Amino acid sequence: MTQLSGRDLAMPSSRMSARPAARGELLGHPRGLGYIAGTELWERISFHGMQALLLLYMVGELLRPGHIEHILGFGGFRSALELVTGRLSVQALASQIFGLYIGFVYLMPVIGGALGDRLIGRRRAVALGALSMTIGHFCMAFEATFLIALLLLVIGAGLLRGNLISQLGELYARDDPRRESGFQIYYSMLNSGAFVAPLVTGALEARFGWHYGFGFAGIGMLLGLLIYRTGRAYIPADLARRETRARRLSASERRVVFFMASMLPLLTAFWVAQSQIWNTYNLWARDHLDLMVGAHQLPVPWLQAIDSLAVIVLVAPILRFWRWQQARGQEPDDLAKMAIGCLLFGLAVAWLAASQLVAPDPGTVPLSWAIAYHFFSGVGYIYFAPTAIAVFSRSAPAAVNASMVGIYYLSMFAGGIICGRIGGLYEQVSAGRFWSLHAVIVSAGGVALLLVAPRLRRELGMRR
Repeated sequence: MTQLSGRDLAMPSSRMSARPAARGELLGHPRGLGYIAGTELWERISFHGMQALLLLYMVGELLRPGHIEHILGFGGFRSALELVTGRLSVQALASQIFGLYIGFVYLMPVIGGALGDRLIGRRRAVALGALSMTIGHFCMAFEATFLIALLLLVIGAGLLRGNLISQLGELYARDDPRRESGFQIYYSMLNSGAFVAPLVTGALEARFGWHYGFGFAGIGMLLGLLIYRTGRAYIPADLARRETRARRLSASERRVVFFMASMLPLLTAFWVAQSQIWNTYNLWARDHLDLMVGAHQLPVPWLQAIDSLAVIVLVAPILRFWRWQQARGQEPDDLAKMAIGCLLFGLAVAWLAASQLVAPDPGTVPLSWAIAYHFFSGVGYIYFAPTAIAVFSRSAPAAVNASMVGIYYLSMFAGGIICGRIGGLYEQVSAGRFWSLHAVIVSAGGVALLLVAPRLRRELGMRR
């Protein structure tokens, strides 16, 4: 398995050209790698910095009286939303908005990639995406432009993420032995950004206020845009658009597509629980954790940094463990790994639920309890997320490969939307019951995967 270790997944190698860009090298790799990875680093700093603050900002200030009235168009937006959900409290409204935001961030790269491929070109799409995100982050500095900011951020993420990874693949020929290490460098930058961002924005918010944190995210995305534009000479040119003939799928290929699509509800179960860790978990940490470290209080957004750090630390040991299993003929296949990932993640979320038994009073759950959760859930994430995208990329018929990977992203979209709806329960039930519900959802997805795995292996042509 290639190391897809970020807290986000990229478009598959099937979209990547076999034609490398030959514009000089840096440390044994094409120079374009440095510019593309540098752009991704700052994009992740801006995105994860924003994500760590967003729900806390909405609940703590923006959606409160004296502030919510200033948001342009919010009355109509809330009315439309509540036609579907019913009347929402401040916390439930904030969770729903966060869920919509995260859901569309993961859906839009499918559309953005198609626009880059077929209409405006990847270079222009990445630049426009970075510009849109930069403006969106700066719009977060003003209450009036909150909805405009979210719209710009979603559009920008779609354009940038849907095309940047494809350009990375075009730096290398398909048989270039440097390809894998190049992707490792790229993902290490991605994870580094996801780790650093909550630390910086959380510290800025604690010291100066919300808008300084959002402003830093905007500066980060601006730096990413400047890096990308500076390296334009080393970034692969857009391929000429080619007319492709639509080929009808054979009966066996249609059957594969059907069974792959049938997996979506099971995949969504994982993303409901994972998305809630980016969403309502911040409120749980605020309400229940003892965040004092000596004489200093740990900013809540820093826990999101620990979440990313856990993945960075755990990837190498888990890969070594899989190689050890493989040498003994004991390595689980991909479907088994996905099921194990769901079950491990479910146990980790149950660990959160159990914290109420250990420390039922607000603000008394030890910080070490949350840190243990992040490392435990990180193991589940590594087993599930990179493996799932690999299954879809490898098993889908060639004629619809990119489309099927896009279908996979629908599980992340649905998970974000559902987690926002369930997040409204946080203030209605105990923390133990809230997290137990999520543990049941993701564990049920794992059990269902185990039950259907034999049939899926046969239908998808996977070897045990």
